Amino acid sequence: MIQLRQAWPLPSRPRPIVVVGAGAIVRTAHLPSYRRLAFPVAGVFDIRPEASEATAREFGVSTVFPTLDEACASRGVVFDVAVPGDQILSVLCRLPQGAAVLIQKPMGEDLATAGRILEVSRERRLVAAVNFQLRFSPNVIALADLIASNQLGELTDIEVRVVDRQPWEQWSFLERAPRLEVLYHSIHYLDAIRFLAGEPRGVMCRAVAHPRLTPFRDTRSSIVVDYGDRIRCSLTLNHTHRHDSRHRASMLKIEGTGGAAVLTLGVNLDYPAGPPDSLEVALDGGGWEPVPLRGSWFTEAFEGPMSNLQRFLSGEDRALVSPVEDAIKTMAVVEACYTSSAAGSTPVPAV
Repeated sequence: MIQLRQAWPLPSRPRPIVVVGAGAIVRTAHLPSYRRLAFPVAGVFDIRPEASEATAREFGVSTVFPTLDEACASRGVVFDVAVPGDQILSVLCRLPQGAAVLIQKPMGEDLATAGRILEVSRERRLVAAVNFQLRFSPNVIALADLIASNQLGELTDIEVRVVDRQPWEQWSFLERAPRLEVLYHSIHYLDAIRFLAGEPRGVMCRAVAHPRLTPFRDTRSSIVVDYGDRIRCSLTLNHTHRHDSRHRASMLKIEGTGGAAVLTLGVNLDYPAGPPDSLEVALDGGGWEPVPLRGSWFTEAFEGPMSNLQRFLSGEDRALVSPVEDAIKTMAVVEACYTSSAAGSTPVPAV
């Protein structure tokens, strides 16, 4: 049985957490993870008072902040900012100087805003990380362990394939978002690929809408990430598959000169309560071996980003895994995807 690391160490003395935003991701992933780990939650704020109140009742949070300024005035806490990309900057500007903050992805709606978020974080001396939690999913941590120990050899091939029906309607703010699929979903895969394989040279992308989902922009995309001749890397992403589960897919495959690994991400197959994730590994040309997992992307992966931030604050971790200085590089890859998509394809020569 292959033994691989699958979890991030917990902080010995976690600080209280103030949650800004009480949307679906907070209720289904952030707060369940914090409750499971017994991380103290000092209070919650949302621009919709009824959402704050309902969330506080469900998770036993004693304080509901009536205003954003009152929430941001908290001291000695870690802020968990889980708001849409176009609202992040305004929240960061209200945090105390030197505050610690975990920022829900994306880092703004475009690269220019991401740059401003980075500037504000530096100006206000924030200890800021972006919640790219797929890096902390048990099967991705295990995959990173495989790569770091050179058990897969030199990486040669990376493939992501998602065929599902993503319930975009659950997030009303996405109806007005000028960018959707790559920015709010596939950014996770692009970030994980950067994390595992390093910085790409460029991308080729086509992101398209769907005629039956007219309120939303891009809901499907095809992406080639350019690593030169070293790695073939492709992503095929169709979130508008309306049929039953027989032909749904949610897979990330990595091959190397010494082996291969296939991960499934169950949450995409039936959001948010899909089947458990899986990991299979084949080494040295041998057969596939399943690796038992301690959990899945949803919701065990959400333990890692907050644990890493808390441990960094106390000196237990030497570095943040996804600081804003690194996260902006993922935003640059996303920006390149939309630039590529808008530029169009190479015309086929007339014959």
